[in-house]
Amino acid sequence: MSNPALFSLKGRRALITGASRGIGFTLAQGLGAFGADIILNGRQAAALETAQAKLEAEGITTRTSVFDVTDQDQVEAGIAAIEQEGPIDILINNAGIQFRSPLDQFPRHEWDRLISTNLSSVFFVAQAVSRYMIPRNRGKIVNICSVQSELARPGIAPYAATKGAVKMLTKGMATDWARHGLQINGLAPGYFETEMNAALVANQDFSTWLCQRTPAARWGKSDELIGAAVFLSSDASSFVNGHILTVDGGLTASV
Repeated sequence: MSNPALFSLKGRRALITGASRGIGFTLAQGLGAFGADIILNGRQAAALETAQAKLEAEGITTRTSVFDVTDQDQVEAGIAAIEQEGPIDILINNAGIQFRSPLDQFPRHEWDRLISTNLSSVFFVAQAVSRYMIPRNRGKIVNICSVQSELARPGIAPYAATKGAVKMLTKGMATDWARHGLQINGLAPGYFETEMNAALVANQDFSTWLCQRTPAARWGKSDELIGAAVFLSSDASSFVNGHILTVDGGLTASV
């Protein structure tokens, strides 16, 4: 039986961290197109306002919330301010960074920055949001993982460590919070043409290797993540919990 309402996000409010550009902005467009009201988070007000204007030009109801996801006090204050205006029904924990370096020379401050941005922020924001979702007995949390939640590559071991930890944190959140009516899942992109991967996209040797290594034989496009994000954010995934949905053109399915 056809039931398009399963995927409708009409009337839902979605907070997306790291949403001024890249995958975060693309997911904001996608969830907004399915009816969600969008709350864009980031640290730079001007960048968020630019993104907001683009979404509103597409007819998507949008507001911004400026706070640093690596600062727990700012997170709690920011979430409280959003909740005063209405419930957060969907959280997309998207904020993340990358730093490449030979492991034996990896700078300590970059290690700390990766852990803070890619891992601690996921805990801080999800915990703050859960305190409002749990009493309502409903809510969707989608943590952005990666194929590096499963696989390593030279020069990015700390990044892979953070994404592997996000995978297990996602499973742990589901274990603790599913009983309260929340669905907590991960979305794991493969190699996508994004600003973060610009150097790799421009590297012909790497692109050739990637296309040979990936069964789909190409880079992913950011908008190809929208369907998976909408599924995990909608009623269609009402009994899906602790799952990592990989969108990678078959990369992790093949050797």
